[in-house]
Amino acid sequence: MAASIARRLLHERRRGAAGAVLLWSLFCPFLGAQGSGAEWNSLSDDLLMPYSPPNYGLRHRHRSLRDCQALLHGNTTHVSWRGDNSSLSPPAVTRGFVSYIPPEGRDRRPVYGHITVVADPLRTFSVLEPGGPGGCPSHNRATVEETARRGKCLVAQNGGYFNTDTGKCLGNVISDGRLVQTSGGVQNAQFGIRKDGTLVFGYLSEEEVLAKENPFVQLVSGVVWLLRDGEVYVNQSWAVECDETQETGTFDKFVNTMSARTAVGHDRQGRLILAHMDGQTESRGVNLWEMAEFLKKQDVVNAINLDGGGSATLVLNGTLASYPSDHCAFNAMWRCPRSVSTILCVHDPLCEPPDCGGHGRCERGRCCCEGPFWRGAACDILDCGPSNCSLHGICTEEGCVCDAGWTGADCSEGCPNGTYGDGCAHRCLCLNAGRCDPVHGSCACPDGYRGPLCEEACPLGWYGPGCLRACRCPNQCPCDRRTGSCNASSESPGMMEIAKAGQCLLGTEHDQEHFLAGKVWLGITSVLLLLSAALNLKHFFCQPTGRGDRGTYTYHPLQEMNGEPAHSCPSAAWEKEEEGGDP
Repeated sequence: MAASIARRLLHERRRGAAGAVLLWSLFCPFLGAQGSGAEWNSLSDDLLMPYSPPNYGLRHRHRSLRDCQALLHGNTTHVSWRGDNSSLSPPAVTRGFVSYIPPEGRDRRPVYGHITVVADPLRTFSVLEPGGPGGCPSHNRATVEETARRGKCLVAQNGGYFNTDTGKCLGNVISDGRLVQTSGGVQNAQFGIRKDGTLVFGYLSEEEVLAKENPFVQLVSGVVWLLRDGEVYVNQSWAVECDETQETGTFDKFVNTMSARTAVGHDRQGRLILAHMDGQTESRGVNLWEMAEFLKKQDVVNAINLDGGGSATLVLNGTLASYPSDHCAFNAMWRCPRSVSTILCVHDPLCEPPDCGGHGRCERGRCCCEGPFWRGAACDILDCGPSNCSLHGICTEEGCVCDAGWTGADCSEGCPNGTYGDGCAHRCLCLNAGRCDPVHGSCACPDGYRGPLCEEACPLGWYGPGCLRACRCPNQCPCDRRTGSCNASSESPGMMEIAKAGQCLLGTEHDQEHFLAGKVWLGITSVLLLLSAALNLKHFFCQPTGRGDRGTYTYHPLQEMNGEPAHSCPSAAWEKEEEGGDP
């Protein structure tokens, strides 16, 4: 009997019969007592069913359907609102509440739920696929807790709708700027955030969804536009939205059934408002009219209804915070996915780009750059030093790679003397104080030398750079090979050759003093030699002859013989007297 009832219930679920949930509630203790071992999906016990893909086929032939025409081009009804961009800490504040609906009357009932206010939604809010990227195409059946944990969500709740048989995500989905899928222009309530932070609520053509200018970075599809410009918009939405594949039964029943609900909206400051209502279909919770009125009292301006029913789940900091919404919470043998669709995720502020260009990590909306040389808000600028390697190198992740001839952390230093080339790693070979080119290592010779390595001194008679200038000294004297000076000093290069040549005198002041002194002594010596020569000549020519003998004899005056001085040349008068004497 239990198996028969189970088959009947599954059949009624496929038909979307309203009484299925009641029968399931009545017989679930019985099934548990039988210990059948069956593992039931908790979605089976909740009447509030989402939409299926348009090509899935008609589910409810007993009800009249509106013709759903996809809108590919042209503008449709939607509103835009400038999003909040304040940097609040923390990025989201969640408060639980107990509200009585309706506020007055004997039939009022308590409703439990949570309101989350999200600051700077462009950087702190994401639409995430079930289980993470790729979850929609693979029809991943992941819980809100699992997806929230992978996405590091501070707050997470159900997002868009899904096919209850296949797990396929429905409607438009754009996650962190990545287009996951489109609805093909089918008109249902949408919520999105554009690249400039603008919040968008309403109906969008496929052209709008795929716009390249100011594109959507987050987008999710809901069912029923709850509030528009601060006023309840359920009736207008009911009249225009597509319900061709809605599984609850009639669109009227979908709107009016009391159940758990989730919604997204914004306040007048542009902050996102995430609303979560606990409940169970036809047992507790709210209908969409009551949801809209509740949000209006919270000063919400625009809002759309999202996934709800038996899968309304809220996760705070990785922990399930919602009240039980179905029987699986009371029976451990039932499997409780609590969501197989996209989720709304509030996280620490995203960086731009989220991965910080691959050169850093995002911490509360700011990129912390990795490596000592990555700079900038997006860690996309390499900065190795003043004006990036002082314009003498290339900045890399490892630092400056200096041009040949330069060194230092920022390539601001030339190669030390005696080195050249890349990294200043080569030793110069220049001789005689030649200067080494820091780039190529070629030698610049000092004056007085030549040759590839400055190994050759200027030959005699040449001087200057490259030994290309001829000396201009008198008497064909060589010059200083460096300066060309004719006053070559003993310390000047080449003076040994000059001395050997014997052509030039020393030209220093000290040498000139010695030279002048030598000239004086030479003059004195010359004068003495001349006087001596004159005296010798005079003595030779002035010798007297013998007086008594006119022959050959020598006359020796008496005084000379007696050791007295004699007059070598007698006076002319004495000579005449001698002549006048006797023969």
